Amino acid sequence: MSATEVRRPRLHHVNLKTNKLDELIEWYSAVLGMEVVHKFPGGAWLSNDDANHRIALLASPAVVDHPDRVVHSGMHHMAFEYGSMEDLLESWARLRELDIRPHMVLDHGMTMSFYFVDPDGNSLELQYDEFGDWSKSKEFMRTSAEFEADPIGKFVDPDALLDAYRAGDDADALHRRAYAGEFSPAQQPDVRFPMP
Repeated sequence: MSATEVRRPRLHHVNLKTNKLDELIEWYSAVLGMEVVHKFPGGAWLSNDDANHRIALLASPAVVDHPDRVVHSGMHHMAFEYGSMEDLLESWARLRELDIRPHMVLDHGMTMSFYFVDPDGNSLELQYDEFGDWSKSKEFMRTSAEFEADPIGKFVDPDALLDAYRAGDDADALHRRAYAGEFSPAQQPDVRFPMP
């Protein structure tokens, strides 16, 4: 391997700063099944798999909420992916019972994506790759005229999507119908920014 060849690491974790440590621990535990690996007064490390941590939280009373944070440059969202549409939709059903609702849902063409806002105003995406194969979804993004014309995708009413799933639609039918606009919500969210 040459000294100029890029070695490609995998994303391991996201680190968030907060003044709401316990609220964020509770929220990420409820939404992602995160467990505390270690907690101390200045933060916590959380994981929902074999990694030592996937989300790190740094806590300090010096961290202040900013009313205009949504229009400042920085991270828009982080994403976690399910292996099946069933897992995504059953998770949505569970979160709905906890009154944790997405600020928007989109069928991007390659993913079905639910976006939630945590107690600090960070956006979290829960998604399912609709091709079930990253090479196919990557090829769709590179070559699809539909994706070129509309790289954001179609807004989806999450309750209508769940109803269709419970009525027997499989993942392919749900994607086809959502991408055709059949589950369009009454009001279109602003896709540019997460709005709690």
